[in-house]
Amino acid sequence: MKEGGGEAIVTGASLLGSVGIAGSSAAVTAKHGVNDMPKNAALEHAADNIRVTSVGPGFIATPQKRMGTPEEVSALVTFLLSDRASFVTGSDHPADGA
Repeated sequence: MKEGGGEAIVTGASLLGSVGIAGSSAAVTAKHGVNDMPKNAALEHAADNIRVTSVGPGFIATPQKRMGTPEEVSALVTFLLSDRASFVTGSDHPADGA
């Protein structure tokens, strides 16, 4: 990726990395680490022109109730990987419908 002249990485994070849920201390702790890793990786690879972000989906309709669709999450990922997001790095992006 260093030789490519500018690349982007989007990692899968979790809504649990941004909020707390009673009875889920271990999962929430682990997910906070997953959500924060792109921030550090972005700093480590900024000089290599590699952007690193994460997307944390909330509840997604995969036969659940309407909360979000896979297409809505993939649209966010597509944007983050595109040149239109060239100034976006080291950030987590919840896709949770608020």
